[in-house]
Amino acid sequence: MPRPKGFDPTEVLDAAVGTFWRKGYAATSAQDLVDGTGLGRGSLYNTFSGKQQLFSQALRRYEETSATRVEEMLAAPGTIRARIRRVLMDVVDDELDSSAAHRGCLAVNAALELGGIDDEVTARVRHNFERVENAFHAEFAAAREQGEIGGDPRSLAQFTLAAMYGLRVLGKTADRQALTQVVETTIQAL
Repeated sequence: MPRPKGFDPTEVLDAAVGTFWRKGYAATSAQDLVDGTGLGRGSLYNTFSGKQQLFSQALRRYEETSATRVEEMLAAPGTIRARIRRVLMDVVDDELDSSAAHRGCLAVNAALELGGIDDEVTARVRHNFERVENAFHAEFAAAREQGEIGGDPRSLAQFTLAAMYGLRVLGKTADRQALTQVVETTIQAL
């Protein structure tokens, strides 16, 4: 009879997310994953089959937390512009958090490193982006129905998505003033 697992797979995935997020896919070694998760190589590979499968599951876990966070912030009370500003300023705050070390967004980092090269990663990142875009779209569509904004809700969602992920890239090197200016320009454009 097999021995029961002595660890929580969600905690291991969260630790793997952190490791991949800090180092990127290619630069993360098996030893980095062992050190980051606290599991032995055998347990890691018996549970997740390999580095690529673990990365795919880590991206899925990242989407669960990051996209849900955006959806929850958009569901909060306030005008559409106030809610979008909150989402974008949350990105700014996250990027400038000293403990995050300007790590950007795991999905954006994965898109830059493996997008168009690895079909599974490309599909996973695309799904993440579409989920966030669809959350923006739903809110813009509702705001348009209420007369709060004009314009095409899908185009506004795509524009806001590009601004949000642009902040993640800029956040690797820019300061608060520059990032806040991007937020304010985005809000004015809406």
